[in-house]
Amino acid sequence: MLTPSQKAAAQAIVNVFETGSVRGDYGSVTLLPGDTGHLTFGRSQTTLATRGGAGLLGALLDEYCHTPGARFALALQRYVARAKQPDLSLDDDRRFKNLLRASADDPVMRDVQDAFFDREYWQRAERTAAGRFVLPLSVAVVYDSLVHGSWAPIARRTDAADGTLAALGEQRWITAYVEQRRQWLAHHANPLLRKTTYRMETFARLIELGQWTLELPFVVRGLEVSEATLAALPPNCYSGPAPGSRSLGLQTPMLRGLDVRLLQLGLSEAGCNVVADGIFGKGSVRALAEHAQRQGHTSNGIADAAFVARMAASVS
Repeated sequence: MLTPSQKAAAQAIVNVFETGSVRGDYGSVTLLPGDTGHLTFGRSQTTLATRGGAGLLGALLDEYCHTPGARFALALQRYVARAKQPDLSLDDDRRFKNLLRASADDPVMRDVQDAFFDREYWQRAERTAAGRFVLPLSVAVVYDSLVHGSWAPIARRTDAADGTLAALGEQRWITAYVEQRRQWLAHHANPLLRKTTYRMETFARLIELGQWTLELPFVVRGLEVSEATLAALPPNCYSGPAPGSRSLGLQTPMLRGLDVRLLQLGLSEAGCNVVADGIFGKGSVRALAEHAQRQGHTSNGIADAAFVARMAASVS
């Protein structure tokens, strides 16, 4: 059984692989050309689709929408059935993607994602490892393979090519598995998977350093995994400033925050072309001008505090 610190460290490794962040990017929305999962979202990049039909995105959103206190439940509820079909036109639905990005600011969404991914992936990793692996790095390898896919076939391939777990022992078998998986990824027919050999190269480096117990701190792909980074607010999540507490305009450094995100989300819901990334840039200025034009007046590029508050209230 892993300690809470070891579990967090193992999950952090996969967070870095999935969204480039130790804590995980809860609002990450990704659409890669040729990806059979289509649109992906969240800390562990839940997919809209799988080869056999719907991915887990619809189930995640349904769980969020039925959780008390979910800030964006009403706005996202209208997309749940479409995500469960799955409706692949959601790949290009700008409003839907902006709602997903904004939902990461809601602690309820972050808690739901943690519980959902723990149930779908981490607990499966624990069950798979039970009676076979005891070292935290081994469990992290299993967890990564369950998130990324194809644990079982590569495990069988390792048994056939290098020897069984009973014959090799845990450390040698995991080391062999990592190399077998690296080769499998490197020669995969899907070019997107060929680009992910870094996952196994990272594990190989941790093995080389003897990090079997995942003792903090250590480095994964240039990012520090430590008590401090594991306790930090996830990236691209905002808890303030409150909407209506300031006017918003283009300046250096650019304004960032919850009020910017909710202004952008309100403009998006009104039909304007803007990405709700929480950063007030030229895209936000353009969206303000677009909204003003629709209302029959001109924009000076500034959203006064009262306007920000109104737009935020329209999506709350």
